[in-house]
Amino acid sequence: KGARQLLDPRKKDLSPSVLDFGPVRFKLARHFGFCYGVENAIEIAYKAISEANGKRIFLLSEMIHNPHVNEDLLSRGIQFLRTTTGEQLIPFSELTAEDIVIIPAFGTTLETQQLLTDIGVNVEAYNTTCPFVEKVWTRSSQIGKKNYTVVVHGKRYHEETRATFSHAQAVAPVVVVRDMEEAEKLASVVRGEKDADYFFEHFSERYSTGFDPNRDLQRLGVVNQTTMLATETTEIAALLKQAVLDRDRDQDGDARLDSFADTSDTLCYATNENQDATRFLIEDGADLAIIVGGANSSNTSHLVELCEDVMPTYFISGDEGLISNT
Repeated sequence: KGARQLLDPRKKDLSPSVLDFGPVRFKLARHFGFCYGVENAIEIAYKAISEANGKRIFLLSEMIHNPHVNEDLLSRGIQFLRTTTGEQLIPFSELTAEDIVIIPAFGTTLETQQLLTDIGVNVEAYNTTCPFVEKVWTRSSQIGKKNYTVVVHGKRYHEETRATFSHAQAVAPVVVVRDMEEAEKLASVVRGEKDADYFFEHFSERYSTGFDPNRDLQRLGVVNQTTMLATETTEIAALLKQAVLDRDRDQDGDARLDSFADTSDTLCYATNENQDATRFLIEDGADLAIIVGGANSSNTSHLVELCEDVMPTYFISGDEGLISNT
């Protein structure tokens, strides 16, 4: 990885690195491993440990979806307040203003942030929220203030999507779509082919309080959970944009170009690089794909999806040494 960086500092060449041992060749993706946001979060977490001076240290939930990192943090005395699904492990009522609470790379909801602030915890002291996640929040706020509804491409109960949903709904109506299949359903409501009852049936628990499909699907902007497939986010945005244009053209005879916000600048470059490098790796060909990652990692699951469509794929996780043939 270091050699490739020296030879290609601008990262223009996405072809894989090849380690040729004769009987077997290993092909490594041009980009892999921790991105800047994750490296920054881990660095801040270890800084908190070194500066604790006897104070208790808590993480809202897993730092990142990497079992080795989380196990090491636990071994150093850090305690998790919640599971990745939001189940409370330690009540907030047991916290004091003297405790250190680390906000993970995924960020957190405004509600949780307020709870901690009310206790007296300094939530900004060790806030490891990824800058690219914060960029999504900023863009959501910007378009929300211009009367756009925020469509989040993500997994509704993933920590990052829960946080983005919370920040976005403070200024705008919000709805979450998981994939192209759900986006197609939303597009049918946008075009007027399906009614409000259909929306509420298929998007239960995926929309903000008071959401009115007849009112809140007039102007849209799409942002994403940064670990989703970037190409799928682009496809979902294009689909919904076309649905808005078709509807406006049918109603007014002329499509309103301001009915859809351009949010393409919110896609995470690091996630995109890893996914593009994986596609180049697949195109280069192999007899077997091996993916190493966390069992509950969204990044990992999407790379598995890319590989298993074209070749036998094995997934290796640090979670109890899990090895599975996908």
